[in-house]
Amino acid sequence: MTPELTVLTLAALLQVAQFGLMAIPANLELGTAKTLSPRDTDRMGGKPLADQMSPRTARLNRALNNHFEGLILFSIACLVITLSGQSTALTSTCAWIYLAARLAYVPAYAFGLVPWRSLIWFAGFMATTVMLIAALI
Repeated sequence: MTPELTVLTLAALLQVAQFGLMAIPANLELGTAKTLSPRDTDRMGGKPLADQMSPRTARLNRALNNHFEGLILFSIACLVITLSGQSTALTSTCAWIYLAARLAYVPAYAFGLVPWRSLIWFAGFMATTVMLIAALI
C-alpha cells in the first residue's frame, strides 16, 4: 500500500473517531428521543438538531462535516497519485501534513481557536492541492 493510501485509511479512522466525539455529547445533551428521530425540523421545536447543541458540540459537528468535505478532495488526490504510480516523497509528505492538520483541526475548532483553526485548515487544503498538482506534472 502506498503511503498516501495508508494516510487515507488513517484519515477515515479519524472520521470515525470524530463521529464518536460529536455523537456522544450530542446524545447526552439532546437525548435519544431526538437523535434517533427522523429529525424533521417541525418535530424538533422548529430548530435543526445542530442548533440545539451546546456551542462545543455544535463545533464538533461542524468539524465532522468539514472533514467529510476535505476528505473528498484528499481521497481523489490519494487515488490519483496511487493509481497513476506517482507516489513520491513530496506526495507522501503532503498526505501526512493533511492528516496532521486534520488531527489539529478538531481541537482547534472545538475550542474556538481563532485564527488557528482556519490556518490549520488551510495547511491541510494546501497539502491536498499540492498532491493534485503533483499528479498532473
